[in-house]
This record gives sequence, structure tokens and C-alpha cells, in this order.
Amino acid sequence: MALSPTRTDAGPDPAPGRTTRGLLPLLFTGNAAMYALYLGVGSVLLPLQVEHIDPAHKVANLGLVGGVAAIFATFFNPFAGALSDRSGRRNPWILGGGLAAVAAMALLGGADTVLLVAIAWCLGQAVMNFYQSALTSVVPDRVPPQRRGAASAAVGLGLPVGSTVGVVTASAFSDHYRTGYLVLGALVAVAAAVFTAGAREQRMPAKAPAPLREQAAAFLGVLREPDFRWAFIGRWLLVLGYFAVVGYQLYILQDHIALPAGLEPSEAVAILTPVSAVTMALSTVVGGVLSDRLDRRKLFVGLSAALSGLALLIPVFSPTWAGMLVFAAVNGLAFGCFMAVDTALVTMVLPRAEDAARDMGVLNIANAGPQILAPFVASAVVGLGGYTPLFVLGAVLALLGALAVRPIKGVR
Repeated sequence: MALSPTRTDAGPDPAPGRTTRGLLPLLFTGNAAMYALYLGVGSVLLPLQVEHIDPAHKVANLGLVGGVAAIFATFFNPFAGALSDRSGRRNPWILGGGLAAVAAMALLGGADTVLLVAIAWCLGQAVMNFYQSALTSVVPDRVPPQRRGAASAAVGLGLPVGSTVGVVTASAFSDHYRTGYLVLGALVAVAAAVFTAGAREQRMPAKAPAPLREQAAAFLGVLREPDFRWAFIGRWLLVLGYFAVVGYQLYILQDHIALPAGLEPSEAVAILTPVSAVTMALSTVVGGVLSDRLDRRKLFVGLSAALSGLALLIPVFSPTWAGMLVFAAVNGLAFGCFMAVDTALVTMVLPRAEDAARDMGVLNIANAGPQILAPFVASAVVGLGGYTPLFVLGAVLALLGALAVRPIKGVR
């Protein structure tokens, strides 16, 4: 589908050199802090906390917490984006969500039952959705189309760097997870303050509030756009497959992989994450820049999703520490390129510029929702057949995600 004059890229077209040069480092910083919290909590602190509360039922309980939070995050993310659109502002929501993250993480760290952990993590998702939906909308708001690949690379670099910082920080506080939660919340708060201080706000006309039924219809309406719908499906499948494995990485290393003598599972996670981060950072930059120069998005997205699927099969054939190291490197290479270029692709299939935050909030369901839903799915798979079927499921989902980009017509 050809781009129409009402699409997001038809908005203000500032001079790319002047506008994006200072914005890209701020986008990187803001996203790195966000992923530090998501990955530090999801990969290390939350599994440790759940295990501490009830070691015998840790797999099922982690899945329960993840499933409840997934339902909440699925409905709340586009709502947060719609509020940002209605106000015509981004920075206040970024700053407010970032500061509230500290309080939410303090509450989560103090939870001492599975029920309280689930409630606190839902609240944490709520404040982070305000932060994430507004931050995600900055690219279609302020970056011209010809610079979307570079901007998406800056956003994408936040994942490998943020995941490394988050996991290493969380692992350092594995014996004091309450402090770890506070440190990760503080990282988001500082990043929010830095971003809003350095990124000049571009006010947009405030929108009048619409009836609830009309808002719900609008949320569903964007998924009726074929290109957006296929991008949503591809992102959902790939992210679910990725985080179903990464979210259970600590338990995989505890119960499935024979680690070298003296290497603790939390230390092993802290090794695997930087290995993945290095290759992810490389492919993020190379993929984003090349997709700009070649003006090709679908090719990079499809190939990187397929590579992720193949990488997830490595531990199936080599369930060893060496196999996990190779898996981390190859999967990081694939996931980094996918996230960078897919973000650029999505900004080019948004139906309406004035609804950018709301529509990116709908897309964020395909990004944040699977990250939280993954433990629920993974616990069911592990409970039925162990960890090997979990890797196979992740590979199948990633390969289906690669196929999902083929029907997209409005972007090459």
C-alpha cells in the first residue's frame, strides 16, 4: 500500500542533520534505561524473587505472574499512548513515567507473596507504558523518513546496552533483589530527566476526548490496515519466541545446562548477556544504516527473523555451555537487526500522523505484551516437555515472524 499524505512521514519535515544529531543519543539513553529495567527485572530479579517465595512451584508461579501482567499490559499500553496523543505532549509523560518507576520498583521489591508480586508488576508495567508509549512516538514525531533507519538504530542500540546493564546490575544484587529493583527504577528516572531536559518538546494540537466506544474502535481500527497488521503480527511472533527463552534463561541454566565448575547460574546470565549485546549492537547499527542506504526494510526484517529462528535451534542440538554461548552470539546478531529495521518499517506504515502515539502504543502490545506473556507460555511448555521443546517453540515462532513481513506492500 502506497504511503498517503496523511501518514506519519507527512508531518513536519525538519532538517535531518540539525534535528536528529542531538536527538539520537537521547533516544539511545532513554531506551537503554527502559530495557535495563525490563531485562534486569524479567531475566533475573523477578525469577529470583518468585523462587525465594516458593521454590517448589517457581516455574508455574513465574508463568502466573507473567500471564496476569500480560493481560494488563496488553490493554494499558495503547491507552497510555492515546493519553499522550490527546495532550499533544510527549516529554511530561516520559518524565512522569520515569519518576514513577522508582516507586513502582520499591513496591515490587517489598512484595512477599505471589499475588502481591503480580499486582506490583502490573503497576510497574503501567508506569513504564506511559514512559514507553511517549518515548516510542518521538521517532515518527520528530525524525524525517530518510533518517528513520539511523534513528531506529539508536533506539535499537538501547536493547543490547540496556539489557547488559540491567542483567549485570540485577545479577550484582542477586542476594539483595530489593536494592536491585530500586537501582533499575532510578536508572529510568535519571534517563527520563536527561531526555526531557535535552530534547526540545514539539507541541502538537491537543485532541478533544473521544467517547470510550470510539476510542476502542480506533484501537482496533489501526489493525484493519493490512500493512500495520502484518507488521504487528511479525513483531509479536518474533518477540514472543525470543523472550520465552530469554525470560527463562536463569532456570534453563539452573536445571538444563551443565555449567562449568564454579560458575553460578546468575553469573552465567551475566556472561551470556554481554556476548549477545556485542553482536546485537553490531547488527543494530549495520542493519539500520544499510536499510537507509538501500531503502530496503522487508529484506532485513525477514532475514534477521529467520536467523533468530535458526539460532534458537542451536541449544536443541548442543545443550551445553558452549552451545549457549554460540546461541547468545547468533541470536543477538539476528534480534538486533530485526528490532532496528522493523522499527523503521513500522513508522512508515502508521495510518495517521496525529495518532502516532496511540498507534505505536498498539504496536507496543506486540513488543511489551509478549515479553510479559512469555513466562506464562514457557511455563506451560516446560511443564509438559521440558526446556528442549521451549527452544523449538521459540524457533517456530521466529520463523513464522519472518514470513509475516512478506504481505506488507507499502514498504520495500
